Amino acid sequence: MQCSWKAVLLLALASVAIQYTAIRTLTSKPFQLCPLPSPQNCGLPGGPETEPPFDGRGGCDDYPYFNFSASRKTHILVLATTRSGSSFVGQLLNQHADVFYLFEPLYHVQTALIPRLSHSRNAADRRVMLGASRDLLRSLYGCDLYFLESYIKPPPANHTTDKLFRRGASRALCSQPVCDAFGPVDGNVEEGDCVKKCAALNMSLAADACREKRSVAIKIVRVPEIGDLRALVEDPRLNIKVIQLVRDPRGILSSRIETFRDTYRLWRIWRATGRRPYNLDLSQLTVVCEDFLSSVSTGLSNPHWLKGKYMLVRYEDLARNPLPKTREIYNYLGLPMDKNVEQWIQANTRGSTELSAKHKYGTVRDSAANAESWRLKLSYDMVEYTQATCQKVLHQLGYSAVKSAEELKNMSLSLVQDKTFVPFS
Repeated sequence: MQCSWKAVLLLALASVAIQYTAIRTLTSKPFQLCPLPSPQNCGLPGGPETEPPFDGRGGCDDYPYFNFSASRKTHILVLATTRSGSSFVGQLLNQHADVFYLFEPLYHVQTALIPRLSHSRNAADRRVMLGASRDLLRSLYGCDLYFLESYIKPPPANHTTDKLFRRGASRALCSQPVCDAFGPVDGNVEEGDCVKKCAALNMSLAADACREKRSVAIKIVRVPEIGDLRALVEDPRLNIKVIQLVRDPRGILSSRIETFRDTYRLWRIWRATGRRPYNLDLSQLTVVCEDFLSSVSTGLSNPHWLKGKYMLVRYEDLARNPLPKTREIYNYLGLPMDKNVEQWIQANTRGSTELSAKHKYGTVRDSAANAESWRLKLSYDMVEYTQATCQKVLHQLGYSAVKSAEELKNMSLSLVQDKTFVPFS
């Protein structure tokens, strides 16, 4: 029996690997390292045209984005985990008129390759997922959206689909020329209105719109650590800057309990009864803290490959001071602040906590009050356990522990220490 189970497992992993290999083989062109353009071979302003531009022989002319200087476009990657405020941060970038924003495109990779293994820690599963994710991200930063079609189910017909995950969360995909339902005077389009009024997404039009923007910004929650992205960060053609978003693990746990009610059912039982179920999946907490600790430790150690390309942002700092913190983020990215961004902040950080509770995936909320609202939702024994489990990362990120139930509910006492994380230049 033992041998048969091993055989089944090996066959399953082989099947996943074959699916991914087939997708790569059938939908992509041979990957080549095109010469990095320079002022000498691309005729950039101020540079003598001493040599003709690279002629593209060998296939590189099929990727026009890679014929631009790496300094021409700065691309952005928001690295986060679920329920950490990543949708909020994504919208701060999405509102900029010259940013092409994609909301969690790796969702399609996961559902296509390992739909039943979303929480798997198996090394083989992780390698398959990460390999596919890096390839897709590389293509998307080059505005090659056709590669994404390989993972969308059912497959797009004639490069047209209505199945792109959270299409309405992208301003560029809900406005002209991609969607004719809204004009410039319509301002900020609600996600639901975009889905209802825009026709099916034409991936060719979306790719054209992408190429017109100064930056591509992508938010992901399915890559655990910054080290998993090193190959992309080091690629000079992509010119990626990473924003790693973190949040107090106690806040993440509380938000997940409220949002993913079935998955976190046993945690809710613990909160209601005061007794921890014997079969509670503790990895739902420990994995968050382990990944945070590993990724943040790498980022803050200032490795050479991350110099000038890594910024750590605490959700609590952004929630309490949204406008100043957003200016810091844009300064790090080298992008000018857009008036649309400021207007969106004004409109989306002064909502009520009741509205926030009703719309779990929304962004309209009283951001300052929401940052530590978990203190009113978790029982003290759950907080105490979380603090013991995540002690190292709480200390590293500047979150204070509470020592009593009374201290937990005392909202006048902030648990977020003043701490500055300066991007390394």
